[in-house]
Amino acid sequence: MKIKYFILLSFIIISAASCNKFLDTKPKDALFPAGYYKTEQELDYALAAVYSSLGADAIYGNNALYLLGWSGDEGFMNRSSIATGAFRLNHTPGDQYVTAFWRECYNGINRANALLEGVNNNPAIPEAKRNTVKGEALFLRAYFHFLLVQNFGGVPLKLASSKSAIAVHIPKNTVKEVYDQIVKDMTEAEALVGDITSYGFGGRVSKSAVRGILMRVNLYMAGFPLKDASRYQEVINWGKKIMEDGLAAHRLNPSYSNIFITLASEKYDIKESIWEVEFIGNGTEAYAETGRNGWINGIATPNTNTGRSDGYMTYTAKLYNSYETGDLRKPWCIPFFNYAALPAANGVKTLIAEIPLESTKYSRTPGKFRREYETLIPKSATRSPINVQLLRYTDVLLMYAEALNELNGPTAEAQDLVNQVRRRGWSTGVKSITVTNGGAGYTTAPTVTIAAGNGSTATAKATVAGGVVTKIDLDRDATGVEFFQAGKYTTAPTVTLSGGGGTGAQATAAIYVPADADVKPAFTASKETFRKFLQDERLRELNFENIRRADLVRWEIYEQTHRDMASTMTVDIPGNVFISYYSNIEIPKHLFLPIPSAEMVTNNKMVQNTGW
Repeated sequence: MKIKYFILLSFIIISAASCNKFLDTKPKDALFPAGYYKTEQELDYALAAVYSSLGADAIYGNNALYLLGWSGDEGFMNRSSIATGAFRLNHTPGDQYVTAFWRECYNGINRANALLEGVNNNPAIPEAKRNTVKGEALFLRAYFHFLLVQNFGGVPLKLASSKSAIAVHIPKNTVKEVYDQIVKDMTEAEALVGDITSYGFGGRVSKSAVRGILMRVNLYMAGFPLKDASRYQEVINWGKKIMEDGLAAHRLNPSYSNIFITLASEKYDIKESIWEVEFIGNGTEAYAETGRNGWINGIATPNTNTGRSDGYMTYTAKLYNSYETGDLRKPWCIPFFNYAALPAANGVKTLIAEIPLESTKYSRTPGKFRREYETLIPKSATRSPINVQLLRYTDVLLMYAEALNELNGPTAEAQDLVNQVRRRGWSTGVKSITVTNGGAGYTTAPTVTIAAGNGSTATAKATVAGGVVTKIDLDRDATGVEFFQAGKYTTAPTVTLSGGGGTGAQATAAIYVPADADVKPAFTASKETFRKFLQDERLRELNFENIRRADLVRWEIYEQTHRDMASTMTVDIPGNVFISYYSNIEIPKHLFLPIPSAEMVTNNKMVQNTGW
């Protein structure tokens, strides 16, 4: 089960005030520097409040799923009835999602600053405890600044808590100044926080989380707008600390689909999933903090037994077409089924075929976050307890490979890292079954028996015409996890046909092998070709994990990607309103979000971003 310690603490401290005696003048629902922090419990309360900002609706509870997850080539917001928004690139500085996102990031920063200013108020609290709290608060302050600088460019650095309601006139710092402070805070935090194994779950900042996010920070510093190529070496330095950490012993989950089944089942896999935003509850408990992961970006269904999803996100034909045959990430990210409507039980499905028409590939919702695996019953109609993953070990490998390529080209080490990721997501099942002898005299289709596999066996059915077996097709996977019931094998299994009134039919099976997944030589011919391959690989692996937009911006292909998407969609779905979500692109305007109008009004030293 999930460990929800910090979320529960934040609700306890907020609700504690309702139990106080009427007109008690000592505040109990907030922590003030003069009186705090005197106990370890108070430090935990304050730290819980900082974490709580991550899960607020203004950030990963809702808005970040709009702002960060719906502004790239993986998918688009499919509600044409919502007339304006950053996800349509027709927003204004008054946009409610942008404004709330900005405010909550600074709210988290302010809470972190207040904690940092008082963390050592009581020297009697064990130093190890105070240092851990300080490290987590430092990192979270830096992470909120990272979200801001990624999405708004230069922003005010806030390194002290707000002590006056009138001290609001703060100028922007440069992008470099903000990033330099982020690196400083996170580097200091890395030495203070605990190892992920000491926590046993990914919802708390660990050394692995700090190191992995420092990889990401440095990778973004190497790209637009700073373009500081020296940062690629820092990506490698921090990556080595993760990859060579024998205590944490991070590794890829052997099954791509299991990453997200584990996530939705409210369990942890700290080897793969390094850092997550915590959510809990279904709205029936005293303490809950639910989000929209799986509801807003899941497989659309009104079935509350399965877990209702209003499916505001539609994947693109580009994502659909990016996968090769044998890549099991496709049937997980691109679901080939529909959930049955009520009163059908949880997870009942109707399978569908591959989608041949380009126009139809823009009409369905993605499958990465599946509410059918939620364990808390009843399932909330419009909220979800599914955590939001902020860092997976997979990304550590891909970031490391990207930095290696930028420094030294597509080295064998870089290729191997990418191949590890691809092999994990690749089938080891039956690729095809060839009828080598159709036999004779068959009046009905014979039974096809495929030898047992390594933990999973393929199943198939034969087709007969004119008394002869003409073909053998694999059965579909009724669970919807894979497309076919192809099994898992290390060597090709034997295929036996029996019954059906005939004799003599024979067939052989071919299987996928790990090398099928490996990057082909055409994509490793140069630094440029491998860079493009890595960009596409991140799309295949990390789609809808709230980093695609920022990736496109740092690679300086955000504009061209949008224009290419608009051109393709004009051919595929001419006249569709969703084309404008890409054709609305204006550069440099849309490289950053606008400074919110509310900030422009209250802060007379603030300067609006270019184009707004």
